[in-house]
Amino acid sequence: MSVAEATERAGTREWVGLGVLALPTLLLALDISVLHLAAPHLSADLGATSSELLWILDVYGFMIAGFLVTMGTLGDRIGRRKLLMIGATAFGAASVVAAYANSPLMLIITRALLGIAGATLMPSTLALISNMFKDVKQRSVAIGVWIICFSAGAAVGPVLGGVMLEAFWWGSVFLLGVPVMVVLLIAAPLLLPEYRDDKPGKLDPISVGQSLAAMIPLIYGIKELAKDGLEPLPLASLMFGSLMGLLFVRRQRSLPAPLMDIKLFRNGSFSAALALLLGAAFTSGGVMLFFIQGLQMVQGMSSLRAGLWMLPMTAGMVVGSVLAPMLARRIPPGRVVAAGLALSASGYLVMSWDASSLGLGVTGLLIASVGLSPAMVLGTDLVLGSAPPEKAGAASSLSETSTELGMALGIAVLGSVGAAVYRSDMSGASPDGLPQEAATLAEDSLPGAVGVVETLPSGVGDDFLSTAREAFSNGAGITTLVAAGTVLFLSAVAVRALRGLRPIGEAPAVPAAGHQPEPREDELSPTSH
Repeated sequence: MSVAEATERAGTREWVGLGVLALPTLLLALDISVLHLAAPHLSADLGATSSELLWILDVYGFMIAGFLVTMGTLGDRIGRRKLLMIGATAFGAASVVAAYANSPLMLIITRALLGIAGATLMPSTLALISNMFKDVKQRSVAIGVWIICFSAGAAVGPVLGGVMLEAFWWGSVFLLGVPVMVVLLIAAPLLLPEYRDDKPGKLDPISVGQSLAAMIPLIYGIKELAKDGLEPLPLASLMFGSLMGLLFVRRQRSLPAPLMDIKLFRNGSFSAALALLLGAAFTSGGVMLFFIQGLQMVQGMSSLRAGLWMLPMTAGMVVGSVLAPMLARRIPPGRVVAAGLALSASGYLVMSWDASSLGLGVTGLLIASVGLSPAMVLGTDLVLGSAPPEKAGAASSLSETSTELGMALGIAVLGSVGAAVYRSDMSGASPDGLPQEAATLAEDSLPGAVGVVETLPSGVGDDFLSTAREAFSNGAGITTLVAAGTVLFLSAVAVRALRGLRPIGEAPAVPAAGHQPEPREDELSPTSH
């Protein structure tokens, strides 16, 4: 990026355009969470089996993860606004079809199409932000707004979904996206400028296939391990995905116009930022899994009420996302990220003190959300700032892929830790006379215990459910302790790996004789890569 570009400040049109870009971001996050509420309704209406229901819920995430890298670089080639509008059209059309699906297979297919369309939206919005806000201070604020919208969508999803399901049929949750996409299609040509790489090179179909063959099996294997443990199929899926990933990276090194520019990883701060994004999502995904389940199965809340108790987390993300860019103008970003991660560790420790306490859980999650925000906002800013303008789409897709992988890994790894504690505490705790199959189910998971309790006499059932809830809370407590240790480690990584960064917008220091300081990534020119 040239000095002239770095100092070019965005005006009213760009800030209004940011509002347009926030719409699909908000919608995608909402769409991820809202369907889980509708699952029981659509399952009963369509007669979906448990396997079909899992595919309805999961195929959306599989497609997003699989196509992110491809769509990021495709936007660089054909134009980011153009790809955004194509994706918005496809998303709106697929949403209508999904709303009126009359069979599980039809819904699975439309959910897959929604995932592919969603994969065009995320990197396009982030890449356009990078191009529209060339001033590094403004860009960090804009990315903060983008993060806030994503967090708000995830939190509002259960609340809005609960309201919709009380008033309408399950398909109504899909129609939420249609007016949003219509507004986007009308406003985008007026407010969003077009950007593309002038010399993109040819799109390599083999690389596209390899990226899909790597990401989809990896995400599938991680999710299945979280559900079923060390089974042959998810292990084989992980091995195959890893092999395809290695072949993909090897091919990218030899191509004149690669799908993913491996040279970006030569920048140590770029690689560190991706690792921090993955790590932050890892802890968030695992902790949220237990927190949400705890609200519903330990606290006994409805889905709507549980969604309302998620709002403090969103407030924490908003506060952290607003403060992070402001602090990073005066304090080196590496220190801001490190301090935030240390704060999030304290939040997780509060949650672990008594995982069955609603007050401690909500307070700890609020603190942790504030602390994680700098890593998400400044990490994303650093990833985009490290890439030349013509590679913004590819860079944004890498940041999104890191987050997707981190969430999946967190659910799998931390979920397995909590499940192991639960099984250990529940071993042999089933009441006498309970059939072996029912006892195995109850001692394997809290949902299993809740189902089994309905078959027991009231007094016996209440005592057994109390034991199961305590075991679940113990597992959740250990999980948050592991999360606290993880973010403390990430805090140390941030201090070391990002120590060369100067405050955002600060002019380069005059080098001493014989010494050349490391440039800030925001100030690197495309030729530096």
